[in-house]
Amino acid sequence: MSSDEVRDEVSLTNLDQPLFKGAEATKRDLVDYLDAVRDRIIPVLRDRPLSVIRVLRGQDPFMQKNVPKYTPAWVRTVSMWAESSRREVSYALCNDRRTLLWFANQRAVEYHVTLVRTDRWDRPTHLVLDLDPPEAGGFRLAVQAAHLVRRALADAGLAGAVKTSGAKGVHVFVPVDTHAPIEDVAAATRAIAARAERLDPVLATTAFIREDRGGKVFLDSTRAGGATVVAAYSPRLRPGVPVSFPVAWDDLDRVAPADFTIHTAIRLLDGGDPWADGMPQPQRLPADLVAEGHTIPIARVQAMHEGKRRARARRG
Repeated sequence: MSSDEVRDEVSLTNLDQPLFKGAEATKRDLVDYLDAVRDRIIPVLRDRPLSVIRVLRGQDPFMQKNVPKYTPAWVRTVSMWAESSRREVSYALCNDRRTLLWFANQRAVEYHVTLVRTDRWDRPTHLVLDLDPPEAGGFRLAVQAAHLVRRALADAGLAGAVKTSGAKGVHVFVPVDTHAPIEDVAAATRAIAARAERLDPVLATTAFIREDRGGKVFLDSTRAGGATVVAAYSPRLRPGVPVSFPVAWDDLDRVAPADFTIHTAIRLLDGGDPWADGMPQPQRLPADLVAEGHTIPIARVQAMHEGKRRARARRG
């Protein structure tokens, strides 16, 4: 079998090379998986500025935001101001199979997208909580925390969908209507995290500073504004190449991240699209939830000030 081929006018090369150390997969496995899930993953990537994590032979993995100079002219792009690097960044939009195959051939393993689309920069489509468990207890604790978040959402009259992060955590996505601007969605995210923490402060914490978490699950409410989150169905650059996989709430206690890999996911999907099928309709955020969130400090900002205070205390 040749290690090169052409699909949808994209030349695919070196397909039989190992993907990365510990992957137990080839570049062909990555291309075949992404091509097989294209009708599921492209809708969650479409019209959203895309960042990818690539792994080239003999090099450390790296995140690519700005498209390289050799990007084909048919790859759609959008320019955004990046506050962190203080420059305009030209992001790709992965809106079709051809672009997805091109990225796969570039050894782009992970696909991270914004919560806004290019047609509405000021209106996030989802509220997202990233549940990050401690090393001890791992995924089981993240699942328990996800059920807390679900209760907090239900108490607010909201519903969400859940997926494995593809690493050790869980992502809860709540689709929201176009009524709420970025600041209000971010505030509501903080409020849901705080309410979930109050339901079981022994299990969960909103402490942004790692040393303050005390072995609890971190309810990360910072996936708001211009932040990105790994897309549903995206592979992860981890041993065995797990994928971020949608799970029904009732099944969450019976799965493990390693169940879902680029080798197993297609069979488990069984022709369906559980992310699209399990996603509730967009919902309006309750005014009291947004108001509560605006009283809660932004975690990153609060952590920055606290870090400076502690540094001064150590010096003093």
